[in-house]
Amino acid sequence: MALRNAVRLLFILYCVEAGLLIALAPWSPTWDRAIFQVPLPWLRNLFLMPLVRGGLTGFGLVHIVWGAHDLELWLAGRRRARGRATP
Repeated sequence: MALRNAVRLLFILYCVEAGLLIALAPWSPTWDRAIFQVPLPWLRNLFLMPLVRGGLTGFGLVHIVWGAHDLELWLAGRRRARGRATP
């Protein structure tokens, strides 16, 4: 049971961390510098479009919401298990 909780907690942390990175990175100055390293001009222009940046931000927000949902389910399950254990 402890391994299951650890894996679930690691998945929640992954979702939140990856979500923050994916949501914030397209709007940082580092993104612009990194994208200018791409050798294909059409791909560089694609990744600099606000629509693509917004899509990546939305994908990051989905990860954050997914992590928050899993955290809520995990905490609710722990509360239920704790309630059954006490007489």
